[in-house]
Amino acid sequence: MGIRASLLKFLFTMALVGAMGFTLGAAGANAGTTTNPKALTLSDQVHHELAMLPWYGVFDNLEYQVTGSEVTLSGQVISEHATTKDDAGKFVSSIPGVTKVVNNIEVLPPSPFDNQIRRAEFRTVFSQADLGRYTMGAIPQVHIIVKNGHVSLEGVVMNQMDKNMAGIFANTVPGVFSVENNLRIG
Repeated sequence: MGIRASLLKFLFTMALVGAMGFTLGAAGANAGTTTNPKALTLSDQVHHELAMLPWYGVFDNLEYQVTGSEVTLSGQVISEHATTKDDAGKFVSSIPGVTKVVNNIEVLPPSPFDNQIRRAEFRTVFSQADLGRYTMGAIPQVHIIVKNGHVSLEGVVMNQMDKNMAGIFANTVPGVFSVENNLRIG
């Protein structure tokens, strides 16, 4: 992606975020309500902490399960983002009410071959008009996990058609041993 395209994407994202903030602010002002941070569930707080991790991206997948006051973290992060695993555990354990964090996040082994597949999968899947929207936002809705040439699509899409298209296009990338389409509709 060229500098101009990157700049345009950045400007578009900033305009969208600004418009959303204005809309949400106006709605809150009209409703006369305030947000109580204590009203967030433990699951909401864990989700927020994971979404705020600085290196969490499209080639990483973070999942969690809350059982009472215990949080189990799982998923995968690329080796370049290995600190994300430790940061996730540290930030989640700092949430009031969390008594134990089990950190089962896997750090994927460094591999130039897998990096090449990641880039090719990203270009192939997200260059499709209907699927490009899933790269918008700070945390993409679709994650591409590559381990030893095997690809797994994780995340949430809007409909069955998008799920099927992502799987079909992911299977067209040369050098991939297998593709597992774990996308959920939601």
